[in-house]
Amino acid sequence: MNITPLYLSQQIRVIEQLVTDDSLMAKAGLAIAALAKDLLQNSDDTILIIAGPGNNGGDVLVAARHFMQSWHKVVVVMAGEADRLPVDAAEAHDAWLACGGTVQTSIPQNTYYGLVIDGLFGIGLQRPLDGKYAELIGQINALSCPILAVDIPSGLSADTGCVLGYAVQATHTLTFLGLKPGLYTLDGPGHVGEIHFSDLGVSNSVTAQGWLLEQEMFIPALPPRKKNSHKGLFGSVAVIGGDSGMNGAVLLAARAALLIGGGKVYGGLLAEHGALLDPMQPEIMLRRASGLHDEITVSCAVVGPGMGRSQRAFQCLADWLGQPVPLVLDADALQLIATHPPLKTMLQQRQHEAVITPHPGEAASLLGCSNADIQQDRIGNALKLAQEFKVTAILKGAGSICAQADGQWFINTSGNPGLSAAGTGDVLAGIIGGLIAQGLSPSHAAKLGVYVHGAAADALVQQGIGPIGLTASEVALMARQLINAMI
Repeated sequence: MNITPLYLSQQIRVIEQLVTDDSLMAKAGLAIAALAKDLLQNSDDTILIIAGPGNNGGDVLVAARHFMQSWHKVVVVMAGEADRLPVDAAEAHDAWLACGGTVQTSIPQNTYYGLVIDGLFGIGLQRPLDGKYAELIGQINALSCPILAVDIPSGLSADTGCVLGYAVQATHTLTFLGLKPGLYTLDGPGHVGEIHFSDLGVSNSVTAQGWLLEQEMFIPALPPRKKNSHKGLFGSVAVIGGDSGMNGAVLLAARAALLIGGGKVYGGLLAEHGALLDPMQPEIMLRRASGLHDEITVSCAVVGPGMGRSQRAFQCLADWLGQPVPLVLDADALQLIATHPPLKTMLQQRQHEAVITPHPGEAASLLGCSNADIQQDRIGNALKLAQEFKVTAILKGAGSICAQADGQWFINTSGNPGLSAAGTGDVLAGIIGGLIAQGLSPSHAAKLGVYVHGAAADALVQQGIGPIGLTASEVALMARQLINAMI
């Protein structure tokens, strides 16, 4: 199985320290120049280089020398003070001047640039940008040409994907030594453009704790079905929720569990009235939720879609927390756990695995903090959820985080804004439940479910369906097609 590691900035610093010579800046500058020449559509166009006050500035100054040697037109803007540069960057600055290069203090106007190289700030940035740096980033983003960011777009946190005040909107990012999580989650996907990677020839012995969720991890996703098969081999799922006016949430999750391959699917409705038939998917066996855990035997239960927060919902959730089956806990089930300590204790003391699927608001309720607090450290907070509740935690959003209680975490690479629609979370919960029913461990089902859910949305957009107006039902249908293609 191929798996792509991710490294926090502290780990990248360790990798740098393992290099015993002074070659990193020279190698980085050469790599920047090589990629930039490929991206420059017209070799006669001027390249604008923004050099910052740190080693990223040194990297792009080395690249500037390569451009000069190959007769490219270059404008270098220094955003830092030359006499305060780090040693290696200062040497690169002096070498640039020694070969006849010049330095500007602001971006020359009335010049067409074929490419901008952003070497302003790298992975060491911790504080929000303002003042002259914010103004400079605004000017960079306003230029109508490709932007190549070095290591990470300036102003983007390498560890969290947060924009630190202002950030460069790159069309390409060339990152070094190891891939950073901030490239793939929260604001990162909207700022990095196409990601390119160079290890600079460095052998990396640092152990990763985080990885990307990519399709290569899941081939084959499920074993091929034998000719002599029957529905009992593929498990059974109960989807519990659907109080008055919210039956649709249960139906969406139950349909997704069925379409992803669950052998039998039950829907347990808290609503005391209404038809016990899904005319669109009559294969789903609808029941009243009360006492259902005593009436049926299932491989997995998905609890929470459309459940509400009534006393009836509280009791129903407590009943299922006490059942010896894997659980997928979503939506109102998470809010009930957040506000009722006895339910939290029940979850923590369970002997069977569970998956929780909070969006940032639900995660904030579970951890007793604000939505903004969650988003400022998505990886750290996903790990807190996993470890505090002893579950696999999926923190949803751009670059969803799948965190395990053992400290491992994963960032999803699939999905698009079309998933910002009602019911898509119910579909995700149902997909995970259906995968668990077919024999996958809850942690593996969570990772595969998140990937397939996002990949289904991507496939639909490629077909011209969405992102605007994409529906949860369409995602479930496409997920069926993709899971069959991955066998």
